[in-house]
Order: sequence, then structure tokens, then C-alpha cells
Amino acid sequence: DTKVGRVVESEEQREELQATIDRLVKWSVEWQMLFNSDKCHILHLGPRNARFEYTMEGRVLEGVESEKDVGVIVHQSLKPSMQCAKAAGRANAILGQLSRAVSYRDKDTFLKLYKVYVRPHLEYAVASWSPWTVGDKEVLEKVQRRALGMVSNMRGRTYEDRLTEAGLTSLVDRRVRGDMIATYKIMAGKDRVDPKIFFDLAGEGPGLRTRQAAGAHPIRAQAVRPKLDIRRFSFSQRVISTWNQLPASLKGVGTVLAFKIGYDEWVSGGRLGA
Repeated sequence: DTKVGRVVESEEQREELQATIDRLVKWSVEWQMLFNSDKCHILHLGPRNARFEYTMEGRVLEGVESEKDVGVIVHQSLKPSMQCAKAAGRANAILGQLSRAVSYRDKDTFLKLYKVYVRPHLEYAVASWSPWTVGDKEVLEKVQRRALGMVSNMRGRTYEDRLTEAGLTSLVDRRVRGDMIATYKIMAGKDRVDPKIFFDLAGEGPGLRTRQAAGAHPIRAQAVRPKLDIRRFSFSQRVISTWNQLPASLKGVGTVLAFKIGYDEWVSGGRLGA
């Protein structure tokens, strides 16, 4: 799969992107790794996008509303609703197969099947498309609610009671936990990613000693509040509030496993705010 993109706000920038596409085609011909232009598309992002046309081998590329990128549906609005529906649909299909294949669904066995075959579809690359609307969250949560309702001897109870008995947490809480683990890996250098790519580091601004003395976390919120939900609920923004609540001792642990254990203990103590 090959992807190319850039910000295009003028005819000159359109020509630069078209020239890049032409160079890719030339490269593919030289190395005999030809593109199938019928399967190549243009995805325009942004409400003020001029939606210029682009060509490949003389053929005008078709504009599409969404495109799959490494298994994740990217919509031109950048909202994750289509991905949520796709993930829930696939997970529900597998859950239906399990329900037909397993007659007696004892808690231990059926929940293991759920964790191995169903839940991964609800969480695949979820850090990149984590939902923020009530509707999209509920689309995913319904799958887990259905799975717990299928377990023998757990019917007729509230969802929260079933979660407690099963030793599970809601998918919303699991996504927050996943965000914190990903943030820890970035900040601790476990993923070999420069934290400056994602975060505004407090260490680069004035008043660092004052913030450190107060136990401040090395990420500070953006000075300008994002105007769009797309930005407000993106990974680099949504994690800041929760991460800042974590104690410095937890942020400074040496291994990912130690962080996971410490985070679970910290959350179980009811110290995570809204």
C-alpha cells in the first residue's frame, strides 16, 4: 500500500502534489511494481478543502468519502463512526458464531473466548480512532453487554454487576487505560518516539521549577483551546487531563508491566477523577 498526502491550499500546492504522484508512477514503471490506478483514490480532508482533481497515468483519480488504512476506516470527516460500526459488526458476527457453537456458556470458558476472539475487534488500533460521542461509545459497549448477557447464571443482572462478577471493566475504561499505557511508553522512551511530536512539554516553558515542586506532570495543556472535536479528542489532547492526575511515582516506574500494575491499583482506589 502506498499513501501520499500534503496540505493543499493553492493551485501551486496542487501542482506539487500532482508532481509527487507523477514521480511515484515513474518509479513504479522503472521498478516494474505498477500501480493499479483503478484502485487508487483521493481522500479530501477538511470542510474548506478545494477538492482539486489529480491524475495517475492520464486517468482522473476518483474521490471517495472513506478509505481503509491498515485496517482502520478513515472518513473524510475524520470522525470514527464508520470504524465503530465496522468493529462492532465484525465482533457481533463472531459473538453469534460462538453462541451457536457453545451450548453451555460457563463464565470462565465463555469469557476467555470473548477476550480472545471478540474483544480484539473492538480495540484494534483504537488509540487512533477512540470514539467520543455517546452514540459511538454505545455501539461498542453493546457488544460487551451482549456477551456478558450470554453467560450462564449472569442473566437478569445489571451490566455493572456483571462486569464486577466477570472481573472486567467497561470498554470506555479500557480505552482510557490503553491511552495511559501508550502515553507512558512515549514519555518513558519505550516506543522510541519523541514526546514533542505529540505533546507540549512543560519543561520547555517558564516556571518549570514551580511546576515540578507542585508535582506537575511534564505535559501542559495547549494554550489555545481546540475549536473542533476532532482535535479536542485526538490522542495528544484527550490524554493530558487523565495523565496529569497520575502520581509522579507511577509515571517514573521503570517498566511497562510496573506501570500497568500501578495504574490498576491507583484506579481501583477510586482516585481517577471525571
